[in-house]
Amino acid sequence: MGQIKVMDEVLANKIAAGEVIEKLMNVVKELTENSLDAESTEIKVDLIDSGLKLIKVSDNGKGMSKEDAVLAFSRHATSKCKNLNDLFNINSLGFRGEAIPSIASISKMRLKTSDGKEGTIVEIEGGKNLEVTNSDLQKGTIIEVKDIFYNTPVRLKYIKNLYRELASIVEYIEKMSLAHPDVKFVLTNNDKELLNTEGKRRLLKVIYEIYGKNIASKMIEFTGENDDYYISGYLSYPECYRSNRNSITIIVNGRIIKNNEIIKSIVETYHTYIHQGKYPVVVINIDVDPILVDCNVHPTKMDIKFSKMETLKELISKVFSEKLKKVVFIPNAVVRDSFALEEVELNEEKEVKKETNNINIEENIIDLSKEEVIKDSDEEYKKVELKQLELVETAKDSPYKIKKMIPRGIIYKTYIIAENVDGMYIIDQHAAQERANYEKILDKLLSDKIETIPLLIPLKLEYPKNEFIILQNKLDILKELGFAVEEFGTNTIVVREHPIALVREDHEKEDISKIFDLLINEKSFDKAKFIDHAAATTACRMSIKANDYITLEEAEFVLDELRKCKQPFNCPHGRPTIIKYTKYELEKMFKRVLD
Repeated sequence: MGQIKVMDEVLANKIAAGEVIEKLMNVVKELTENSLDAESTEIKVDLIDSGLKLIKVSDNGKGMSKEDAVLAFSRHATSKCKNLNDLFNINSLGFRGEAIPSIASISKMRLKTSDGKEGTIVEIEGGKNLEVTNSDLQKGTIIEVKDIFYNTPVRLKYIKNLYRELASIVEYIEKMSLAHPDVKFVLTNNDKELLNTEGKRRLLKVIYEIYGKNIASKMIEFTGENDDYYISGYLSYPECYRSNRNSITIIVNGRIIKNNEIIKSIVETYHTYIHQGKYPVVVINIDVDPILVDCNVHPTKMDIKFSKMETLKELISKVFSEKLKKVVFIPNAVVRDSFALEEVELNEEKEVKKETNNINIEENIIDLSKEEVIKDSDEEYKKVELKQLELVETAKDSPYKIKKMIPRGIIYKTYIIAENVDGMYIIDQHAAQERANYEKILDKLLSDKIETIPLLIPLKLEYPKNEFIILQNKLDILKELGFAVEEFGTNTIVVREHPIALVREDHEKEDISKIFDLLINEKSFDKAKFIDHAAATTACRMSIKANDYITLEEAEFVLDELRKCKQPFNCPHGRPTIIKYTKYELEKMFKRVLD
């Protein structure tokens, strides 16, 4: 008798559940996506104990007939993918037909549905004992998932921190509400409401309800398109940043996805506005012909492949760069409002570290990704809309220029204190001069003719074989930048001439070696990015440092150079160069004026 046998269907579903259902959020995700595919306009998710005891998803979608309701528990039963052609033209969120039977195999599940003609209740436990009865439900579907992982104790054992589980569910529902602002989402845990969106197609209102008033009022609307993609959404002002990537929501044809290349492209457009390791708040909708993307990469369907990724990244870079160039010049771009985001994130991390099975955790989670929770949202949101209109109108004006600043003192041998008729300024002397030097160097490197200077004694640089091979392939790039270089013997490069802008006098070897090292370590070479990186690195080295003593006359020169910059508010690494306090703000802080 043969050793190979066809696997029992319940066992197969449990194995599939290991991929599809990694945590409680995956159950919520699969059921919510089914509700959206059913054309629901209202979706309510009710949890008990973060979903461990109960996940209940109710919708007002088109529902199912009795036949379909029963068939839905069979593996690979789906209404969304009927043939091979459908697999390459997916317009629905779900299509694999694995979620419902996989969830049913590891829980006690109850499906109550009606297509408007007949109502059906299907109850199943551990993928077995299917029971079907009639229902009086109006059109729509209610699915209850109880005691998840009750028959897979190893999986249940690893659900230790219910706060983490609830955090993941809140984050997912928030992102789905951003992806579908036309759908009303309600989320509760232990009868306490955590999220309630209006479902009126106002994306900015959803951003407001999730992130709060201050963040929503600092969002910039954008649209853009090319032959393959159409993008739209909101991006934040540079001062609205967070310490993790969760603040970047990527939506492709209504599907929430995770894609490191897109995130990297977004972050790179902010690289001179936000310092490294920080991420802006972005909601980006990407509309594309389904034939250009492959959603069938992983059972969770959150990772997809793009056939024309480069054109998408170019579009994102172009649209975001144009928007950021406009907004950083408006008058309040100098004012760095304190949103206390870092404090919020620190508190979140402290809470997450608590290894607890305490179920009453709603007070913690309610502020998970919100700057503040505002109940009188209609009145407050009107203020956000007015602020948005004001920002749009201001951005149309001519670029903002800082009026001449008079230095009054220097503190900690690092910060220049200055004033003008608009207010008081605190300027980081290193960041300010670094910005000015960066723009000068970049302009020279991007000009048609790069100024160079020959070395009296040619410089010889020796490298290990692997690095020498990389440089061999990039000698043309060095020549384009103004370096006169050639191979000399084994593993040696000779430099006979260099661009004036990139090298300091008497520091030729140090500076040239640094530029060459940058070139060697560039994994995926992009000439424009390399030039930008080289300019930023050189500008940093040639600028005055913190704790370097300078006179008030030298400080005035630094301030005048900063005023001439195209973008004077950040150093090339994204740190702020200048903070402004208006006279009104100072008098308010000292209680000379009261609101």
